Amino acid sequence: MTTPTTASADTVTNAAATPEREQPYAALGLKQDEYLRIREILGRRPTSGELAMYSVMWSEHCSYKSSKPYLRQFGTKTTEKMRKNLMVGMGENAGVVDVGGGWAVTFKIESHNHPSYIEPFQGAATGVGGIVRDIISMGARPVAVMDALRFGDIDDPDTARVVHGVVSGISFYGNCLGLPNIGGETYFDSVYQANPLVNALAVGVLRHEDLHLANARGVGNKVVLFGARTGGDGIGGASILASDSFSAGGPTKRPAVQVGDPFAEKVLIECCLELFQLDLVEGIQDLGAAGISCATSELASNGDGGMFIELEKVLLRDPTLTAEEILMSESQERMMAIVTPEKLDGFLAVVRKWDVETSVLGEVTDTGRLVINWHGEEIVNVEPRTVAVDGPVYDRPVAYPTWIDALNADSASRLARPTTASDLRDQVFRLVGSANLADKRWITNQYDTYVLGNTALSFPDDGGMVRVDEESGLGFAVATDANGRFCQLDPYQGAQLALAEAFRNVAVTGATPVAVSDCLNFGSPENPEVMWQFSRAVEGLADGCLAMEIPVTGGNVSFYNQTGDVPIHPTPVVAVLGVIDDVAKRIPSGWQDDGNNIYLLGTTKAELDGSAWAEVIHDHLGGRPPVVDLAAEQKLADLLHYGNEQNIISSAHDLADGGLAQAIVEGVLRFGVGARIWLGEIIERDGVDAATALFSESTGRVIVSVPREDDVKFQGLCEGRGYPMLRIGVTDSADTLEIQDVFTATLDELRTAHRSPLTERFGATIGA
Repeated sequence: MTTPTTASADTVTNAAATPEREQPYAALGLKQDEYLRIREILGRRPTSGELAMYSVMWSEHCSYKSSKPYLRQFGTKTTEKMRKNLMVGMGENAGVVDVGGGWAVTFKIESHNHPSYIEPFQGAATGVGGIVRDIISMGARPVAVMDALRFGDIDDPDTARVVHGVVSGISFYGNCLGLPNIGGETYFDSVYQANPLVNALAVGVLRHEDLHLANARGVGNKVVLFGARTGGDGIGGASILASDSFSAGGPTKRPAVQVGDPFAEKVLIECCLELFQLDLVEGIQDLGAAGISCATSELASNGDGGMFIELEKVLLRDPTLTAEEILMSESQERMMAIVTPEKLDGFLAVVRKWDVETSVLGEVTDTGRLVINWHGEEIVNVEPRTVAVDGPVYDRPVAYPTWIDALNADSASRLARPTTASDLRDQVFRLVGSANLADKRWITNQYDTYVLGNTALSFPDDGGMVRVDEESGLGFAVATDANGRFCQLDPYQGAQLALAEAFRNVAVTGATPVAVSDCLNFGSPENPEVMWQFSRAVEGLADGCLAMEIPVTGGNVSFYNQTGDVPIHPTPVVAVLGVIDDVAKRIPSGWQDDGNNIYLLGTTKAELDGSAWAEVIHDHLGGRPPVVDLAAEQKLADLLHYGNEQNIISSAHDLADGGLAQAIVEGVLRFGVGARIWLGEIIERDGVDAATALFSESTGRVIVSVPREDDVKFQGLCEGRGYPMLRIGVTDSADTLEIQDVFTATLDELRTAHRSPLTERFGATIGA
């Protein structure tokens, strides 16, 4: 067994006696005014251990010091309906929603962007591990994961390095945990070249009575650290890595990236669930960003306010670690529990059963102070709220971008449209074979989507769906969406478009949307134009959730996503959770039978600004994004719900990137059943040309297939609810897609074009 070094540490007594000592606060990510404020709070200079704690806990990543003033909107813009089924909201490890029958679902999405550029495999793997531990800490069993990925230009040589590493890391960690990966999204754009986005989502299920919150209450209760040993990986990850921009020089800062062990986490999951089941813990906190600094200060702040820790009792992988490094380490697969003295023996028996290493570090006190000793000497003595809660809050300068008016004025309306059937055919094939619209099975086939046996929908359907209760069939659906191009044009509208698309993607599965988690990815908050983008996106999302009466349960802000002075497009990823009474009633995204009628729900407008067509065909970004009608989105979701209840919808697929053309191609390829489509009705009713009918990205649109015997019922449903509807085609046993008066293509031709981009760049299709 390794034991910690006995090297002396900077003590509280020494700090009081040596106020003139210079300290490396800037190297730890603190500004000078922040360092001076710490000295003011303590009435002396901080010890090295205290400086380490404040540096990670006051980082942008942990404290939300630039985003707090805006995020409060999610709490103030609410209604009674939004709060009705919300069991746990923002401020805890993950939001929890009552889904009926005594069941609850907890879910959250977070970023692991910068580590995934430096060490793509470990960065992505530990992103999955960290979000899963947030789910465990709520008392839930993790049941599914998803990921929202954005990489650089698909043809850039470095993109392959990042893609291979990230996908392998997600696959390795999730598959080893035995958790199905049920969905997500993958985009390629040069704006993410040196700053990929890896946003990981996890979902867990629990009975209402099993809900646990993380706090340290009860004087004399024991503070126990259990799980993996503490090592030198991830030191300063929150403050040095996640709260700073990359230089233009490329991957650096490797020691700040954590190293994951999914097998240790799998054991930790089962161990935690047994501890909860036997009622042996008062609360559990995962150790993610900021490690022990975070767990101790947050638990103490959320409890009775006092805690005493003997840091030398931490079990180490590396005996040379200093006290400061132990406090900052972000080694993975670690949890901290609060245990009453009378239950400690039972707790220790369970962790021994699972062969999980454990150390009792200290206890809860009534002093109102977090005191940490190192070999008998006091190295930390702080009020925990000053570390975990009452950090700096910045009112950052906000400036309207100097370039945005010119960008909005440059509409796609000036771009040349295809004028012949041959041109239309060529452009359809170019779109379905483009990087962002291509089949992602090269990625998704590396994930286990059906482990645990409860997956009802997964790739390539619009949302993932998992059964919660085997007896009733109760389940949930989840979808994530964002469009950085739309947000670059208008961050307010772009955030609402992301919400609307995720909402719609859940609705087309047959589920009812009930809650939101978000991961807000932006450039540097020190750039006033970025802060304008952020402020508008948050306002747009908060207003959108209020209009749709769907609560934000929590999430993550990721700033400093830029290389040098060049930020990424603002990319607020929105995850929507929905509930379905019986997963047997799920709706797939493609049709399985010939002879069904195909209907287009919604209206097509000349909305090509920011579209996939403008990007792929013309390499153009400009104009205004599509208009979103949130009331219409709700009406559409209700229509789909009732149509599904009456069993008259056999498939439903959202129209978004690539418009109708992309949706129809995906529809025929989903189960290999062809279709005949005619555009004339759309062109005549909506007053658009053929290119617009095929490529417009107008919102509130879905294609559904309906058995012919249910046509009258379906049309009556749409007319009764006042939602626009057109019959635009029929499913066909022929192995072709025919767009009347435009072109006919075989499914093999479409399949080859759709699947080739990723396999050509990254290797043979896995599991094809």
